[in-house]
Amino acid sequence: MQRLIIFILFTTLLASCASKPKNAFETYTPPPVPNYSNTSNWAALPDKLDEADRTPHPDLKDNQSSAEVDVFWLHPTTYTNKKGNTQWNAPTNDVKINKSTDEGSILNQASIFNGAGKVYAPRYRQAHIEAYFTKDKIQGKKALDLAYIDVKSAFEYYLKQYNPVNPSTGKRRPIIIAAHSQGTTHAAQLLLDYFDGKELQNDLVAAYLVGMPVPKDYFKNIKVCETPEETNCFCTWRTWKYGHFPKTYNPNNNFAVTNPLTWTTDSTPAPKSLNKGTILRKFEKNYTTNLVDAEVHQGILWAHKPKFRGSIFVRFKNFHIVDYNFYYTNVRENAILRTKRFLEKR
Repeated sequence: MQRLIIFILFTTLLASCASKPKNAFETYTPPPVPNYSNTSNWAALPDKLDEADRTPHPDLKDNQSSAEVDVFWLHPTTYTNKKGNTQWNAPTNDVKINKSTDEGSILNQASIFNGAGKVYAPRYRQAHIEAYFTKDKIQGKKALDLAYIDVKSAFEYYLKQYNPVNPSTGKRRPIIIAAHSQGTTHAAQLLLDYFDGKELQNDLVAAYLVGMPVPKDYFKNIKVCETPEETNCFCTWRTWKYGHFPKTYNPNNNFAVTNPLTWTTDSTPAPKSLNKGTILRKFEKNYTTNLVDAEVHQGILWAHKPKFRGSIFVRFKNFHIVDYNFYYTNVRENAILRTKRFLEKR
């Protein structure tokens, strides 16, 4: 758990001495376009040995070999303010960036879903984190748009090569769309382009759009999940320390929020006794139950700061980095439950 503290402090330090793009998007030569027939351009594949295959406790099993459902996972930003990161978009063959993605997002987040389905996680030319903070929003959008080109390409390759329509049934394998942070930015657009009101929506088990604000009416046909067993819907939350808000917070927002302990959207507090498993920075060694609570509050999710050895040094109020980690097993079990209900209906 002390490593979590060090990680957050280190991330904050990096932000204070930021290395970031300084010129217009058009002045940069984009990184090479990833070829998704090359397995190196996937951070996780069902038949590939990767971090998405792991579980933090012996009672949690990797069921990918027998799963009847697929999970398309989009990782958050790992192209951050580290020294030398001065391009608007990251290449997909950068060893250090990929290591950060794999040992961070794929291990701690994508692995959640190996109990419910086969995990597919493409690498993409992710936008630099500055895309979200730059005052020149046009430049940031261009970087995010380039990243989304890859996400679309990866998803289309996935549909064609890994999940084509079965000639005997006329159906594809059911799909869970799951993501965090920048991944959620792209996942929400992917749902609009390929699922919302389209034939592929019939194959959507559920979407987990975590770490970014998503309006309740963002989709025309995909609604917010209201119960733990509902399918063909989306769940979303972004976690803040109890009693605190984002700097640009507007209490009259229209953002959807799911409580990841009760899987409802009402404001009833969920005690930490409902939390079946939290992981921090050491995965197996820091797997702990009954550690974090959850409460939906006016467009965000509140959680009291968990208590553990060294937690006195944790001063940050935005729990973004542990949106999934805090509720690891509850999300895992919910994905399994929704998958079961979807297959029963089908």
